[in-house]
Amino acid sequence: MISLIAVIAILLLWLIFWPLNSYIESPGEADSLKSYVTVKDHPDKQKGSYMITSIYLQRARPITYLWALANPHATIESADEVTGGESDATYNKVQDFYMQSAINEAIATAYKAAGQQYTKKYLGIYVLQVQSDSKFKGTIKVGDTVTEVNGHHFNTASGYQKYLAKRKVGTPVKVTYLHNGKKHVSTHDLVKLTTKRAGIGIVLTDNVKVTTKIPVKVNPGEIGGPSGGLMFSLQIYQQLTGQNLRHGRKIAGTGTINPDGSVGEIGGIDKKVIAAKKAGATVFFAPYIKPTKTILKYEEQHKTNYQLAKETAKKYAPNMKVVPVKTFNDAVKYLQTHK
Repeated sequence: MISLIAVIAILLLWLIFWPLNSYIESPGEADSLKSYVTVKDHPDKQKGSYMITSIYLQRARPITYLWALANPHATIESADEVTGGESDATYNKVQDFYMQSAINEAIATAYKAAGQQYTKKYLGIYVLQVQSDSKFKGTIKVGDTVTEVNGHHFNTASGYQKYLAKRKVGTPVKVTYLHNGKKHVSTHDLVKLTTKRAGIGIVLTDNVKVTTKIPVKVNPGEIGGPSGGLMFSLQIYQQLTGQNLRHGRKIAGTGTINPDGSVGEIGGIDKKVIAAKKAGATVFFAPYIKPTKTILKYEEQHKTNYQLAKETAKKYAPNMKVVPVKTFNDAVKYLQTHK
């Protein structure tokens, strides 16, 4: 009898706590951005709210795996698909950078649209991943910022890429980079990239700092990733201009924001629609990028963010208006003309 109880106890512990090599994605929250954004002397006193939507990501356990199989709003992904083979700590670091980058672009977009002063300073290349065949693996880490190559500093990532592409595979280069705020220098040979050109062997993005004349603070809390860019832009813009664009409505949405003001697609938009519905949103902004002929050729069942969001809302949130947006200005124009 005692042994049976012990077996049952062990089985229960395994079901509840044993980590599997997969993750579960399910609808997260839709939070008002009023508590996230502070613009000096420009409080948000208007009724309604802009809402940032999120996806809840958790390491699968046997019991939650079974729950996800039965939940129409949950999906199961392999660990490699989610983290790209990186550790949880490295994955979280990258997501935090994506969020900070999104906030910077949101500030720049909103200040430009509002006619307020801001400046952008290019800091260098932010390292998102170091390839396994890179000679710099072991010195340069994810989260570092490359500031110079052979003493040259460029103002875009493409500047570094073009400079390196002119050199031959096996050529030694001196890379200056920041690790935890401290300057380091490392010299190694270039490797052949998948593009056949020579390179350091890192996955990168631009590291940009934005400063403004009117002070602004954005605290994203525990949310990571780049998908909050559009909604942060709208929140900051409304506070800067004082325009009443919401007219008391709860307006949710998602989408990255690019330097030119265009809105980029994101993953898991169906789950974000569900989160918005639960929070009482009546409008949902969804990115729309017209698919190319090549995409349609190889992905016959391809759906844009807007199409998937609209289908989800039709089934689970019929009273919520899903609005396609290609740019930040599209979202503003919609709010100005639909009250």
